Amino acid sequence: MIVGIGSDLCNIDRVQASLDRFGDRFTDRVFTPTERAKADKRPFTRAGTYAKRFAAKEAFSKAVGTGFRQGVFMRDIGVVNLPSGAPTLALTGGAKARLDAMTPPGHAVDIHLTMTDDHPFAQAFVILFARPIRERQTP
Repeated sequence: MIVGIGSDLCNIDRVQASLDRFGDRFTDRVFTPTERAKADKRPFTRAGTYAKRFAAKEAFSKAVGTGFRQGVFMRDIGVVNLPSGAPTLALTGGAKARLDAMTPPGHAVDIHLTMTDDHPFAQAFVILFARPIRERQTP
C-alpha cells in the first residue's frame, strides 16, 4: 500500500547561484558526502546533479508529510544507487525516525525514487510503499 507520495521541481540556475554564492557552506549543509562526491565527478553538469538531489530531498519531506520540520533535515536524506543503478534514498536521523513512525506494524517501506533534469529544471518523485513482512515458515 502507498503510505506517501511527494514530488518537487527545482530550478537548476537557482542551485548554481547558491553554489556560486555559498560554495562548500551550501553543499556541506544540504548534501551527504556521497552526493557531493558524485556531483564533483560531473563538472559540466554539477548544478543539475545537485538540483536533482535537492528535489529528491524535498519530495521525500512531502511524502512523509513534515517538510523540513519535526526533526527532518536535508542531510538526513541522501540519494544513493542500488546495485542495479536505480536511485533510492538512504535515511538517517530524523528522516529515518519519521519514516519508521509512519510504517504500519508488520510492514517494511520501500522507497521508490525517480529523478530527471532538463535545463533549467530538475524534478523528483518519491513513492513510499509499505509491503507486508512475511514471517518465515518453520518446517
